[in-house]
Amino acid sequence: KYGLAAAVFTADVSRFARINNKLKVGIVWNNCSQPCFCQLPWGGPKLSGNTTRDLGEFGLKKFLEPKQIVHYVAEGALDWYNTSSL
Repeated sequence: KYGLAAAVFTADVSRFARINNKLKVGIVWNNCSQPCFCQLPWGGPKLSGNTTRDLGEFGLKKFLEPKQIVHYVAEGALDWYNTSSL
């Protein structure tokens, strides 16, 4: 149901790798919990973040709205529908 974060406490790196691969969460800590880097996305799958990510470049995307801007610079009007050949 939730998947924000998980902490695994083990000295066995192979065991950590196996557990990590099975976890469906946004961040996994090994032998600690809570530190994160603001350059990396924060959030998780399922109900822990509603598939959105905060922080880093991922976090910026939700504040952006794409827009096309076309600047026509040729002489004369743009004959979009090619009416001159009719």
